[in-house]
Amino acid sequence: MVVKKQQKSERIKRAVNIATKAHEGQFRKTGEPYIVHPLAVQKILEEWGMDEDTVIAGILHDTVEDTDLTLDDIKKEFGESVAFLVDGVTKLSTARNGMRDIDTYLPATKDNFLRLMIALGDDIRVLIIKLADRLHNLRTLSALPPDKQKKIAKESLEVFAPLADRLNMGRLRVEMADLAFKYVDPRRFEELEKLIKKHNKSAEKSLKKIEDEVSAALKKEKIKFTISGRVKSVYSLHKKLAKHNQNINEIYDLTALRIIVDDITDCYLTLGVIHSLYTPMDGRIKDYIAMPKQNGYQSLHTTVITKDKRVVEFQIRTKEMHEYAERGLAASFYYNEQKVTENYKKGKIEHLPTNLLWIRELQTTAARLREGKKIDLKKLKLNLFADKIFVYTPKGDIIDLPAGSLPLDFAYRLHTEIGDHVVGVKINGKMSNLNKKLEQGDIVEILTSKNQTPKESWLGKIITSHARQKLRNRLHKNK
Repeated sequence: MVVKKQQKSERIKRAVNIATKAHEGQFRKTGEPYIVHPLAVQKILEEWGMDEDTVIAGILHDTVEDTDLTLDDIKKEFGESVAFLVDGVTKLSTARNGMRDIDTYLPATKDNFLRLMIALGDDIRVLIIKLADRLHNLRTLSALPPDKQKKIAKESLEVFAPLADRLNMGRLRVEMADLAFKYVDPRRFEELEKLIKKHNKSAEKSLKKIEDEVSAALKKEKIKFTISGRVKSVYSLHKKLAKHNQNINEIYDLTALRIIVDDITDCYLTLGVIHSLYTPMDGRIKDYIAMPKQNGYQSLHTTVITKDKRVVEFQIRTKEMHEYAERGLAASFYYNEQKVTENYKKGKIEHLPTNLLWIRELQTTAARLREGKKIDLKKLKLNLFADKIFVYTPKGDIIDLPAGSLPLDFAYRLHTEIGDHVVGVKINGKMSNLNKKLEQGDIVEILTSKNQTPKESWLGKIITSHARQKLRNRLHKNK
């Protein structure tokens, strides 16, 4: 779906002028004036169809951190919403800058950093601005020295591409991952790129024949549809091959045909038509419409064997599902949300599994925002980790724990040996006790002694099942 181009509003023009003036005299590593970057972020956000406040915040996203412009200045000029978004992006940057290189993290911390980003991104739009910012940085990565290229690319693969996936922004995830992988492992990237091109060339005629056969059958059933090929991305193939011992013959979705229809009924009718033409492979039919992925992705997938023994995957979905699969939550800000909005008015929001309710809530709020209605900023808060707190080791590693956790929970999360020998704890540099609940952002230092052994009384000083199990195992061994 192509977003209609809108005339630049006076507010957006004003934001461009203010940002240009604020960044005057600053330059990027490419040698270009710095304003090129915020304007590129603006363009990306407009392509994603984001609302005006988000676009303006994208233009101004680096001003508070890098220029003399203040949040109060932004609030006076553009209102509370824009200031809130710029503040959110600034906080994410500050959190990132205060952390060490990703290679030095504890193994679990890479995932925790992703969680931290989501937890700190109080408004979904903050994360979308951050992703637009990172996408442009990746597109211009060649201007940086090799060590910086690899560092940024590695972080993009391990944090930002998964974040795009968490928000189901499929098109962004693919571009970001491939751009980054090209710098992380250029030789492997080139090798796989050639492999994909070779495979596609050999499969081209066969796929065209299959496409024609399916098209004729769907027209006969009077199903309205569009059909197109979908080529697997380089990084996706790299990950798939790792799972299948580098055996490309076990990769069935290297190329796929995607069919987009008008409604859910047509999805299942189309699946039936395909299975009447070709033999479906056992265990390769996936119904993500009835059981969506956790990020809200919906589609029917089936892998079939054609008469000439070629293996082909089909993806079948509605237009709305496709737009969401491509753009994820960003799509909610411009896609036709009338159904959601009408249901909202009638109090008939469709039932979703608990883990997907946050998606419906955000879509509903986005629909109201598109209608120009006032919204409560708290409605766009991501509560994905509302029951989690993030605390730090003295070295800056992040550990996520359930809210209400105590120092012994933290100690056992680090390592069983540390937990078993705890003699004390420092929280934010001050001696504390083992009954003190940890709070968001605490720096926790565990003090140990080889002479210390676990005590049964400790069971009353932990809340996590992980720590409880480790402690019980040790107490049992010591009997």
